[in-house]
Amino acid sequence: MFFAVITLFPEMFEAITAYGISGRAVKRDILQFSCINPRDFAEGNYKRVDERPFGGGPGMVMMAEPLSQAINHARKLAMQAGCVHVPVVYMSPQGNTLNESAVQQFVEYDGLIVLCGRYEGVDERLIQRYVDQEWSIGDYVLSGGELPAMVLMDSIIRKLPEVMSDEQSVVQDSFVDGLLDCPQYTRPDHFEGLNVPEILKSGHHANIEKWRFLQRYQRTLERRPELVDKVELTKQQKKWLKDERGSNNH
Repeated sequence: MFFAVITLFPEMFEAITAYGISGRAVKRDILQFSCINPRDFAEGNYKRVDERPFGGGPGMVMMAEPLSQAINHARKLAMQAGCVHVPVVYMSPQGNTLNESAVQQFVEYDGLIVLCGRYEGVDERLIQRYVDQEWSIGDYVLSGGELPAMVLMDSIIRKLPEVMSDEQSVVQDSFVDGLLDCPQYTRPDHFEGLNVPEILKSGHHANIEKWRFLQRYQRTLERRPELVDKVELTKQQKKWLKDERGSNNH
């Protein structure tokens, strides 16, 4: 998959390219990654990429011209890599909130060009002419789009074929089927007066699967009840819930 990030701080993205799952994906050429600094396309001795906003107000606004040239350069790199479906995504608190469904759609693309804003944002005309999608990671404001871009990229990269050593881990992630994850335990069996549930040590895989589902369902009901109504349960899961409710009524 192809990623190009338009950013004033390319060094920040070593967190993606040099470490963990995403770093291994880069080393194995599963992921093609480029950072493009819009200052390289700015004019003048100071290579300015920001100006005061028309109409006054606090802060500065990123200029359209250097950003547009940076995006065009990213598009050329994508074409050279043989990638066709590569939308431009702007990380913005005004965008749609990122979720598992959106991430799964991104996985189907050939790649992404991710625009990271700074200051008070970017010239609206740049958004109108060059940006295909706007996405947010939550209803709060950060200093720039770099951290949201890394969140977006990490969520996509770990779903790419051959990236994760344990493919089943991705399938069982929180939100994949709409439910939160179940509690997880490891050694030792006893920790500060708390014990690992006996069923997890039983070796009875069907009972463990049932227990984990019921834990996931109950945890989602308690912590994120708005998610429960959207979940499509299997026949087996419905039976487990019915049996559990029946046993609790006795």
